[in-house]
Amino acid sequence: MKKTLLLCFALFMAHLLYAQDTFPVNGTWDIRPGQYAFTNATIVVNADQTIANGTLLIKDRKIEAVGAGIAIPKGYVTIDLKGKHIYPGLIDAYTTYGIPDEPRKEFSRRGSYTPVYTTTKPGAYGWNEAIKPEMNAKAIFHADASKAEDLKKNGFGAVQSLIHDGIARGTSVAVTLGDERDNEVMLNDEAAAHYSFNKGTAATDYPSSLMGSIALIRQTYYDAQWYKTQNEEYNISLAEFNRTQNIPQVFEVSDALGVMRADKIAKEFGKQYIFKTDGDEYRRLDAMKNTGSSFIIPVNFPEAYDVEDPMDARKVSYAQLKDWELAPTNPAAMEKAGIKFAITTYGLQNGRDFWPNLRTAIDNGLSEKQALSSLTTIPAQMLGVADKLGSIEKGKLASFIITSDDLFKKDDIIYENWIEGRQYIVTRMNVNDLRGNYTIASDALPGLTMKIGGTPGEYDVNLSRTGADSVKAKGTITRSGDIVSIYFDLKNKPEGSIRLNGYITSLSPLTFSGNGIMPDGSAIKWSATYASAVAAEPAHPEEKKEIEVGPVIYPFVAYGNAQLPVAETVLFKNATVWTSEKEGILQNADVLIENGKIKAVGKNLAAGNAKVIDATGKHLSPGIVDEHSHIAVSGSVNEGTQAVTAEVRIGDVLNPEDISLYRQLAGGVTTSHILHGSANPIGGQTMLIKHRWGVLPDQMKFEGADGFIKFALGENVKQTNWGIPEGTPNMRFPQTRMGVEQVYMDEFTRAKEYKAARSVKGSNVRRDLELDAIVEILDKKRFITCHSYLQSEINMLMKVGDTMGFKVNTFTHILEGYKVADKMKARGIAGSTFSDWWAYKMEVSEAIPYNGALMHDMGIVTAFNSDDDEMARRLNQEAGKAVTYGHMSEEEALKLVTINPAIMLHVDNKVGSIKVGKDADLVLWSADPLSIYAVAEKTYVDGIPYWDIDKDAANQKAMKDDEARIIQKMIAAKNKGAVTQKPKGRRPHKNDEAAEDDEYVSDGTGQTSATQTVNQ
Repeated sequence: MKKTLLLCFALFMAHLLYAQDTFPVNGTWDIRPGQYAFTNATIVVNADQTIANGTLLIKDRKIEAVGAGIAIPKGYVTIDLKGKHIYPGLIDAYTTYGIPDEPRKEFSRRGSYTPVYTTTKPGAYGWNEAIKPEMNAKAIFHADASKAEDLKKNGFGAVQSLIHDGIARGTSVAVTLGDERDNEVMLNDEAAAHYSFNKGTAATDYPSSLMGSIALIRQTYYDAQWYKTQNEEYNISLAEFNRTQNIPQVFEVSDALGVMRADKIAKEFGKQYIFKTDGDEYRRLDAMKNTGSSFIIPVNFPEAYDVEDPMDARKVSYAQLKDWELAPTNPAAMEKAGIKFAITTYGLQNGRDFWPNLRTAIDNGLSEKQALSSLTTIPAQMLGVADKLGSIEKGKLASFIITSDDLFKKDDIIYENWIEGRQYIVTRMNVNDLRGNYTIASDALPGLTMKIGGTPGEYDVNLSRTGADSVKAKGTITRSGDIVSIYFDLKNKPEGSIRLNGYITSLSPLTFSGNGIMPDGSAIKWSATYASAVAAEPAHPEEKKEIEVGPVIYPFVAYGNAQLPVAETVLFKNATVWTSEKEGILQNADVLIENGKIKAVGKNLAAGNAKVIDATGKHLSPGIVDEHSHIAVSGSVNEGTQAVTAEVRIGDVLNPEDISLYRQLAGGVTTSHILHGSANPIGGQTMLIKHRWGVLPDQMKFEGADGFIKFALGENVKQTNWGIPEGTPNMRFPQTRMGVEQVYMDEFTRAKEYKAARSVKGSNVRRDLELDAIVEILDKKRFITCHSYLQSEINMLMKVGDTMGFKVNTFTHILEGYKVADKMKARGIAGSTFSDWWAYKMEVSEAIPYNGALMHDMGIVTAFNSDDDEMARRLNQEAGKAVTYGHMSEEEALKLVTINPAIMLHVDNKVGSIKVGKDADLVLWSADPLSIYAVAEKTYVDGIPYWDIDKDAANQKAMKDDEARIIQKMIAAKNKGAVTQKPKGRRPHKNDEAAEDDEYVSDGTGQTSATQTVNQ
């Protein structure tokens, strides 16, 4: 007792030492050093060095000495830690600790919504509220002892705190979790600058899509570069953006695809981000390593789904099943790949899950050495505080934890957490073990006994009562120092949850006392007294079994492959070959492919070492080219917040995991032109892709293809079908077809002036990504594909092009093309239309199914497109309709979905027909490809068999077997007491712009909102 009082007095006096001189003291000054000697401990200096039977001296908040055989100076309070361990205090590199919560604003385009185009924030700030580098966490940080509790109990002594709001989020702070004034816990007032793709609480509409967020970040970098060299304006946001470029740059993303997107920005501007992720790097490890970046990863692994009911199991996707099994392997996979990473508690719903989850990661292969480094030295380096924290070394802050054993053992106990020389008691050292049989004394709970079992790290509780009113129940117990909380439900005796809170009131015998709440809300008093030891369980040496998990698949969705297919050398024998060339349709012909190209076309070709496919009775065609598609896009296909968004790029948001890619391969589609939606007169830059199932986003892109951009006319762009009430103030311009014309005139006029100004030697004209794209059109480096319906508007845009010096490459939809075919022919404009769509809105009231044939007969390069992920699976049948409507020959009909769209997209030298030297993009059909009975049996892209009907059947069986295996594993986990979650129904993913119903799209705030799809 005497020793305890001495320690408490010393701690109190040490606190006075830490009071800053700038703060007045109400009383006399009494400054004494906090001097402690911790002896006979196993001291883990860092992940690479451990001292047995060591001594740690601390004085004035810092480590004075550490080692074995150190003499203890006079005046030090000596604490014997024989049998115990000392570890460096843990550091969480990603929290919002001490930062006030921002009120969330919900985004909706319904009702009386008023658009916000520029900032509503007073002051000399930038135009977009999502860009707020001027935010400083140090200005609003306030230490919060209650919110630090969970972190301190888990062994954390320091954290990085950031403002979790916006795209450019300003700077964070590194602080200790001490109970002192805010001034005294600050370690680094600007630890890092932070970014994300999430606009947060910004009131400005733009951006409303992921590609808009990316464009805004890129534009901000260019604006900041210009700002350094100009004297035209003062901009707090750009000034702060520039000022914070030399500190660590942390970018938060939600998945591995986000890492790749952000890394492209980093490479463009010579940056190296630290990535905070959601922990799915294991899905694309090679790509993660190739970034050369460090990572901050969570351990909030998904809970098992309750899948005992087969109907519930049907609601869980294959990717969700795989993620549950593989997510705990992520830290180990990153360690094995040699990727540097810190571990964070961020994302955990309950702090108590941290150590069980971390130990799960260790069970799945993460080494204890890496785990310790990821919680100490690595985050200390990231936050610029490695000279103060991260290891137990002389001169560093006295921040460390005292444990009962190896920190990563299941039954290890964290006793004390010392933060800057201040003691925080987690668990009393002289009460090591609560296990035992207890008698509960309470009038409200007569005859009840309690057994505490399990391990000191994870106790379990069982309660029972014998006699006529017998009962048995399980409960939970949590301990914080001397305080215990016990929860249990006695079912009907009485019915409902009973909550007991108390503290240790005696050590001999061990006794808890306190208050409780009964199910009816009445308060009770209770105590529990140790009666006897629990029966010792027979000792079994713990045999660590390697946890078996399934392979990662590419892409990480249903029908993904553990190994990507490779190019084959194949000879197709005796096929009916639809060349889409002047040779026409060849009977009983052979086609040889090698190294991804078509090597030979003819009869009786020698096979050599090629794989031979007997195509007798089958048909071989070029891969289908879809000129107008909206698949494989993440985060909305429209950036509809402004009339012109030429700066956004579909290529920035490609999603290689869209199941539509695979389904369309099964329909013979090998190339798709992915367009921005039709929400504005000038939309975003398009991207031509090949259906390479399982590759990375950039590997989908069609190499060497010309750039295109989406224009649009009609109802969508003037918002008459957006559901916005007439007369709503400040609706987005334009609101009329005349206004649409003016947008084009203004934009091209501005682009010409911009180009001229930038061409002047020595000029300092700000680079504008929007106008860059328009200049590319004028320079014939980017080409227009335009959403169109009415004859009058089509004529208008052709005349604007004549006036401003540009030409539309392709009118898409063009359902009144038969009315303007002569004018299109005169200008060399192509038409990509539907086979027979009509009557789905006012603009198509004069559409006819003969449109495609009439344009073709006029000599226009004509194609049929899908504009729909489902229709694209049967574009061969859509082409067949031209034989019915217009009596086109079968040969010419197939060209509508092969060589003609290839010509429109300027890639007919590579795809669209079967010709020696072209890419081996081929489809083997079971019958005439225009027949409704034809089935694509094999689809090759670049000579790689990405679709094979026989292999697909085998893969589906293997996938079902794997699903069943994981479901049984989940059920077993539930039976062992694992927490489970209820499966939820999944809404199918839609990116097409063809739907007339409401579609949920991201608004960039992390929320979702129902917005009218602006398309057809």
